[in-house]
Amino acid sequence: MGRNKITGSTKIPQHIAIIMDGNGRWAKKRLMPRSFGHKKGMERMIGLMERAFDLGVSYVTVYALSTENLNRPEEELNGLYDLIRNHFEGYMERFYKKGVRLRIIGETHLLPADVQEIIKKVEQKTAHCIGKGVNVALCYGSRAELVRAVNMAIEKGERVTEDSLSSLLYTAGQPDPDLLIRTGREVRLSNFLLWQAAYAELYFSDKMFPEFSDKDLEKAVAWFSSRVRRFGKTDEQVANG
Repeated sequence: MGRNKITGSTKIPQHIAIIMDGNGRWAKKRLMPRSFGHKKGMERMIGLMERAFDLGVSYVTVYALSTENLNRPEEELNGLYDLIRNHFEGYMERFYKKGVRLRIIGETHLLPADVQEIIKKVEQKTAHCIGKGVNVALCYGSRAELVRAVNMAIEKGERVTEDSLSSLLYTAGQPDPDLLIRTGREVRLSNFLLWQAAYAELYFSDKMFPEFSDKDLEKAVAWFSSRVRRFGKTDEQVANG
């Protein structure tokens, strides 16, 4: 099998996570405002999700806004919120028609009240869907998610185990990401899915997110398929099942 080609023998990841980095830099290079880059990034996000599901992926998690991003200029944040106000529900229509469940993960109470209402409406509309899912991380930070989960366990008076902690995370009931993709030339996790991505294959692209094409996604999936996932075992143990 060619490393950059999807074939019938390609192992498709069950869950792909994406750090969508480079929207602002992509726009700046074109002498456009950062808001233009974020709009193109949202359009690319939807396109990549659709292609991922076409390939056979069951879950896609995208990092749309971190808690640290809330320190960005008010103008940029308002542009992001306006994208949700004007486009989010319409874009998500494509997915809940296909039976894909949407979850917004993060400290959504930090968002403007009207934005909270929009995402809550879309979440409720897809709550009955099972088998496939989209997670959009908004006002998300993995350390905060872990602290939240531990505090929930403490309130219940429970001793924490790996399984019980996983059940208290935003992604409870979903498989952990098999493949984590980051665009934009940066090589770090930036406080994204630190627990869930413990055994994810990490794929870094120099492309800015708006220019990360369906073909680039296929290349990343083909690369994933070439990986030997040992989970602590030897090559011989993996080969023998």
